[in-house]
Amino acid sequence: MSFWKDKRVLVTGGAGFLGSFVVEKLRERGCKSIFVPRGKDYNLVDMEAVKRVYEDAKPEIIIHLAAKVGGIGANRENPGKFFYDNLMMGVQMMEVGRQVDIEKFVAIGTICAYPKFTPVPFKEENIWNGYPEETNAPYGLAKKMLLVQSQAYRQQYGFNSIFLLPVNLYGPRDNFDPESSHVIPALIKKCIDAMEETIPSITVWGTGKPTREFLYVEDVAEGILLATEKYNKSDPVNLGAGFEISIKDLVELITKLTGFKGDIIWDVTKLDGQPRRMLDTSRAEKEFGFKARTSFEEGLKKTIDWYLSSKKK
Repeated sequence: MSFWKDKRVLVTGGAGFLGSFVVEKLRERGCKSIFVPRGKDYNLVDMEAVKRVYEDAKPEIIIHLAAKVGGIGANRENPGKFFYDNLMMGVQMMEVGRQVDIEKFVAIGTICAYPKFTPVPFKEENIWNGYPEETNAPYGLAKKMLLVQSQAYRQQYGFNSIFLLPVNLYGPRDNFDPESSHVIPALIKKCIDAMEETIPSITVWGTGKPTREFLYVEDVAEGILLATEKYNKSDPVNLGAGFEISIKDLVELITKLTGFKGDIIWDVTKLDGQPRRMLDTSRAEKEFGFKARTSFEEGLKKTIDWYLSSKKK
């Protein structure tokens, strides 16, 4: 608690899905000075806007969550934009932070930065052993450049920055837009829409064989703040739950929890994405005591409940 008492904290992306929980947890920890830049006021792809946000916020700590993100479809349609926007936001935010000598920069990477065929569970030292899965490689590589920058700036300037690698997130306030949502909100929406409109089946992309790991959004937010408080190295750190589930089993679990009893049609013309994803989470526990607390089924129930209540508003 005392760590945050008089700190001025800038949270890019603080109005977004993950960011809103990070901001809530900062307030719970007694942080009084939190600056959340909005996209309409500060386009962080533009260097002048980055300089202006630093002048306006006068931060001591940056938690850089802002990102251009989406599922496989959105990544395939916007590889150039996802690369450029994510690269420029991160690189410029860290560079100006170095120039004004902030106390700490917390960069949030992505599991998409790992090579396509990384041995499971993914260990941080394997991050450079191959090219990422093609459908989201531009996004993953843009975010991975923040790791290079973090390590280079610590080496040359003694700049205190850290790089965290969260696994796929889910939870209340997630993006349920079918054009850009990730797999869990997309499946929840499909099941609930089908029941409301008495549609007898839902269509799911791929074969159902790939595995994924998911981390509840409040757990991720807690991990980010623990790392900010206690971790001061540029070695990357995974944030995960330490389990994997096949997409087929995930579909069965979501249909059970939503009550959808119709048919599942697998569209095998659509890409599966990376074959397997699961993180080794031992470094986060060793370095700053982070361990996921929310069981997967409990987290899914909370997400479904939130979505149903949000539809009524």
